[in-house]
Amino acid sequence: MPKNKKNTQKKTSKNTKKTNREILEQIIRVDHAGEYGATRIYDGQISIFGKNSKIGKTIQHMADQEKEHIDKFNDLIIEHRIRPTALLPVWNIAGFALGASTAMLGEKAAMACTVAVEKVIGEHYEEQLNLLEDDHKDLKKTISKFRDDELEHHDIGIDHDAESTPGYKIMSKVIELGCKTAIAISKKI
Repeated sequence: MPKNKKNTQKKTSKNTKKTNREILEQIIRVDHAGEYGATRIYDGQISIFGKNSKIGKTIQHMADQEKEHIDKFNDLIIEHRIRPTALLPVWNIAGFALGASTAMLGEKAAMACTVAVEKVIGEHYEEQLNLLEDDHKDLKKTISKFRDDELEHHDIGIDHDAESTPGYKIMSKVIELGCKTAIAISKKI
Protein backbone atom coordinates (compact mmCIF):
# COMPACT_ATOMS: atom_id res chain seq x y z
CA MET A 1 0.00 0.00 0.00
CA PRO A 2 1.57 3.36 -0.96
CA LYS A 3 2.05 5.77 1.90
CA ASN A 4 -0.37 8.65 1.66
CA LYS A 5 0.14 11.38 4.26
CA LYS A 6 -3.49 12.44 4.00
CA ASN A 7 -4.65 8.92 4.83
CA THR A 8 -5.61 8.87 8.51
CA GLN A 9 -5.94 5.12 8.71
CA LYS A 10 -4.73 1.85 7.30
CA LYS A 11 -6.15 -1.63 7.46
CA THR A 12 -4.53 -4.51 9.25
CA SER A 13 -4.75 -8.11 8.14
CA LYS A 14 -7.75 -8.60 10.44
CA ASN A 15 -9.67 -5.84 8.64
CA THR A 16 -9.42 -3.60 11.71
CA LYS A 17 -8.74 0.02 10.96
CA LYS A 18 -5.57 1.33 12.52
CA THR A 19 -4.71 4.95 13.37
CA ASN A 20 -1.86 6.42 11.35
CA ARG A 21 1.22 6.93 13.58
CA GLU A 22 1.59 10.57 12.47
CA ILE A 23 -2.00 11.31 13.50
CA LEU A 24 -1.47 9.59 16.86
CA GLU A 25 1.66 11.66 17.49
CA GLN A 26 -0.11 14.89 16.64
CA ILE A 27 -3.07 14.06 18.88
CA ILE A 28 -0.98 13.22 21.92
CA ARG A 29 1.49 16.08 21.36
CA VAL A 30 -1.17 18.76 20.97
CA ASP A 31 -3.34 17.44 23.80
CA HIS A 32 -0.33 17.37 26.12
CA ALA A 33 0.46 20.97 25.16
CA GLY A 34 -3.16 22.07 25.54
CA GLU A 35 -3.61 20.50 28.94
CA TYR A 36 -0.33 22.02 30.08
CA GLY A 37 -1.50 25.43 28.86
CA ALA A 38 -4.83 24.98 30.66
CA THR A 39 -3.08 24.26 33.96
CA ARG A 40 -1.09 27.46 33.50
CA ILE A 41 -4.21 29.53 32.73
CA TYR A 42 -5.83 28.35 35.95
CA ASP A 43 -2.56 28.92 37.86
CA GLY A 44 -2.61 32.51 36.61
CA GLN A 45 -6.21 33.01 37.66
CA ILE A 46 -5.63 31.48 41.09
CA SER A 47 -2.59 33.74 41.58
CA ILE A 48 -4.97 36.71 41.38
CA PHE A 49 -8.06 35.36 43.15
CA GLY A 50 -6.42 33.00 45.64
CA LYS A 51 -7.54 29.44 46.31
CA ASN A 52 -9.89 30.28 49.15
CA SER A 53 -12.11 32.90 47.55
CA LYS A 54 -15.48 31.75 46.23
CA ILE A 55 -14.33 32.01 42.60
CA GLY A 56 -10.92 30.62 43.56
CA LYS A 57 -12.56 27.42 44.80
CA THR A 58 -14.47 27.09 41.52
CA ILE A 59 -11.29 27.65 39.53
CA GLN A 60 -9.39 25.19 41.73
CA HIS A 61 -11.99 22.51 40.95
CA MET A 62 -11.35 23.01 37.23
CA ALA A 63 -7.58 23.18 37.81
CA ASP A 64 -7.68 19.85 39.64
CA GLN A 65 -9.36 18.22 36.64
CA GLU A 66 -6.77 19.79 34.30
CA LYS A 67 -4.03 18.36 36.54
CA GLU A 68 -5.54 14.90 36.04
CA HIS A 69 -5.54 15.54 32.28
CA ILE A 70 -1.91 16.68 32.08
CA ASP A 71 -0.78 13.77 34.25
CA LYS A 72 -2.44 11.34 31.82
CA PHE A 73 -0.89 13.00 28.77
CA ASN A 74 2.51 13.00 30.49
CA ASP A 75 2.10 9.23 30.77
CA LEU A 76 0.94 8.89 27.14
CA ILE A 77 3.91 10.91 25.86
CA ILE A 78 6.22 8.40 27.51
CA GLU A 79 4.16 5.29 26.70
CA HIS A 80 3.98 6.10 22.98
CA ARG A 81 7.46 7.66 22.80
CA ILE A 82 6.18 10.93 21.42
CA ARG A 83 8.16 14.12 21.54
CA PRO A 84 6.30 16.94 23.32
CA THR A 85 5.98 20.27 21.60
CA ALA A 86 9.10 22.39 21.68
CA LEU A 87 6.84 25.31 22.58
CA LEU A 88 6.05 24.25 26.17
CA PRO A 89 8.08 27.20 27.54
CA VAL A 90 5.97 29.57 25.42
CA TRP A 91 2.69 27.95 26.52
CA ASN A 92 3.94 28.17 30.12
CA ILE A 93 4.28 31.94 29.96
CA ALA A 94 1.35 32.58 27.60
CA GLY A 95 -1.06 30.43 29.62
CA PHE A 96 -0.16 32.04 32.94
CA ALA A 97 -0.30 35.52 31.42
CA LEU A 98 -3.71 34.86 29.86
CA GLY A 99 -5.09 33.52 33.14
CA ALA A 100 -3.67 36.32 35.29
CA SER A 101 -4.61 39.13 32.90
CA THR A 102 -8.21 37.99 32.49
CA ALA A 103 -8.49 37.53 36.28
CA MET A 104 -7.23 41.10 36.77
CA LEU A 105 -10.20 42.21 34.68
CA GLY A 106 -12.52 40.49 37.15
CA GLU A 107 -14.34 37.24 37.78
CA LYS A 108 -16.57 37.50 34.71
CA ALA A 109 -13.58 38.10 32.43
CA ALA A 110 -11.77 35.10 33.94
CA MET A 111 -14.85 33.00 33.25
CA ALA A 112 -15.08 34.44 29.72
CA CYS A 113 -11.53 33.17 29.18
CA THR A 114 -12.59 29.73 30.41
CA VAL A 115 -15.63 29.68 28.11
CA ALA A 116 -13.57 30.62 25.04
CA VAL A 117 -10.75 28.16 25.73
CA GLU A 118 -13.00 25.26 26.65
CA LYS A 119 -15.25 25.81 23.61
CA VAL A 120 -12.27 25.36 21.31
CA ILE A 121 -10.87 22.43 23.27
CA GLY A 122 -14.23 20.64 23.38
CA GLU A 123 -14.56 20.98 19.59
CA HIS A 124 -10.94 19.91 19.12
CA TYR A 125 -11.40 16.77 21.22
CA GLU A 126 -14.54 15.92 19.25
CA GLU A 127 -12.56 16.14 15.98
CA GLN A 128 -9.89 13.86 17.43
CA LEU A 129 -12.44 11.24 18.42
CA ASN A 130 -13.41 11.05 14.76
CA LEU A 131 -9.78 10.48 13.71
CA LEU A 132 -8.93 7.70 16.15
CA GLU A 133 -9.63 4.15 15.06
CA ASP A 134 -10.43 0.94 16.94
CA ASP A 135 -6.79 0.30 17.83
CA HIS A 136 -6.90 3.16 20.38
CA LYS A 137 -10.12 2.51 22.31
CA ASP A 138 -8.50 3.49 25.63
CA LEU A 139 -7.28 6.80 24.21
CA LYS A 140 -10.73 7.46 22.75
CA LYS A 141 -12.27 6.80 26.16
CA THR A 142 -9.77 9.17 27.81
CA ILE A 143 -10.35 11.93 25.26
CA SER A 144 -14.11 11.50 25.55
CA LYS A 145 -13.95 11.90 29.34
CA PHE A 146 -11.64 14.91 29.09
CA ARG A 147 -13.91 16.49 26.45
CA ASP A 148 -16.81 16.15 28.88
CA ASP A 149 -14.72 17.77 31.65
CA GLU A 150 -13.82 20.67 29.34
CA LEU A 151 -17.46 21.19 28.39
CA GLU A 152 -18.32 21.18 32.10
CA HIS A 153 -15.76 23.98 32.57
CA HIS A 154 -17.34 25.86 29.65
CA ASP A 155 -20.75 25.58 31.33
CA ILE A 156 -19.33 26.69 34.69
CA GLY A 157 -18.06 29.83 32.95
CA ILE A 158 -21.45 30.49 31.40
CA ASP A 159 -23.12 29.96 34.80
CA HIS A 160 -20.75 32.59 36.26
CA ASP A 161 -21.98 35.31 33.85
CA ALA A 162 -19.05 35.15 31.45
CA GLU A 163 -21.20 36.48 28.64
CA SER A 164 -21.90 39.70 30.52
CA THR A 165 -18.19 40.65 30.47
CA PRO A 166 -17.69 44.00 28.72
CA GLY A 167 -16.26 43.23 25.28
CA TYR A 168 -17.15 39.54 25.65
CA LYS A 169 -17.55 38.81 21.93
CA ILE A 170 -14.23 40.39 20.98
CA MET A 171 -12.39 38.84 23.93
CA SER A 172 -13.83 35.42 23.12
CA LYS A 173 -12.91 35.58 19.44
CA VAL A 174 -9.33 36.67 20.23
CA ILE A 175 -8.87 33.89 22.79
CA GLU A 176 -10.47 31.31 20.48
CA LEU A 177 -8.17 32.36 17.63
CA GLY A 178 -5.17 32.13 19.96
CA CYS A 179 -6.19 28.62 21.02
CA LYS A 180 -6.73 27.45 17.44
CA THR A 181 -3.34 28.86 16.47
CA ALA A 182 -1.65 27.14 19.42
CA ILE A 183 -3.28 23.85 18.41
CA ALA A 184 -2.10 24.12 14.81
CA ILE A 185 1.45 24.98 15.83
CA SER A 186 1.72 22.40 18.62
CA LYS A 187 0.74 19.55 16.29
CA LYS A 188 3.93 20.04 14.32
CA ILE A 189 6.55 21.82 16.43
